[in-house]
Amino acid sequence: MSTGTTSPGRAKIPARTLRTDRWWVWPLLNAAGLAFFLVYGTFRIFYDQNYWVEEFHYLAPFYSPCLAASCVEGSSHFLGTPLPSLPAWMSPAMFVLVLPGGFRATCYYYRKTYYRAFWFSPPACAVAEPHKAYSGETRFPLIFQNVHRYFFYFAVLVAAVLTYDAFLAFHGEDGGFGIGLGTVILWVNAVLIWAYTLGCHSCRSITGGRLNHFSRHPVRYWIWTQVSKLNARHQQFAWYSLFSVLAADFYVLLVASGTIEDFRIYN
Repeated sequence: MSTGTTSPGRAKIPARTLRTDRWWVWPLLNAAGLAFFLVYGTFRIFYDQNYWVEEFHYLAPFYSPCLAASCVEGSSHFLGTPLPSLPAWMSPAMFVLVLPGGFRATCYYYRKTYYRAFWFSPPACAVAEPHKAYSGETRFPLIFQNVHRYFFYFAVLVAAVLTYDAFLAFHGEDGGFGIGLGTVILWVNAVLIWAYTLGCHSCRSITGGRLNHFSRHPVRYWIWTQVSKLNARHQQFAWYSLFSVLAADFYVLLVASGTIEDFRIYN
């Protein structure tokens, strides 16, 4: 049985949509934003250089934690190097980005975004999609989206590691306490990553799901209300954190390569 826009019972409108506004702007901007991040991410995982600033203990988020024996000395400050030296065509970032990448790729908001931006399914409200049939997320590979709730737990771990990195960034030139622009950038990124992660729909379900009476669980109810506040701005935090991690990684790259010097606030 056909379930697409041409199925029986659907309105027979020859035009793709009767909307007169510029409905295509947001799908276009979303596609541009996601494509820009994907291009940078692809470049970064193959550009296996300039991700650690020994002087100030800045570690690029795309390489945190750096777990391979081929990591730059000093950058494996969290779990050591359980992985062996990697071939020339591989980088530690390929292993690091699997978990946050899987979390974002299966995120409810990002699904809507790239379904509309790249697959036109549908491109916007009240705009017919070009596909003749629709099976939802009941078949491979889209049924894989159901693992999002499990990626959430790994995303919490990733946020914790980035927070640890931000603490280490309080490092001065003389080995003591110091604050630089990189420290601020890494902290802003960590905060936005936490806001996006804890505002996830899965987190909201974990904190308040399966409760019939909130009055009997005041602590969980309070946590659920705080998560719900973040969830209400999940779209904004999804974009803020996406580009904050890119900006933090790029800033570390520039400092590590000697292209710019870190602006020191307190040394």
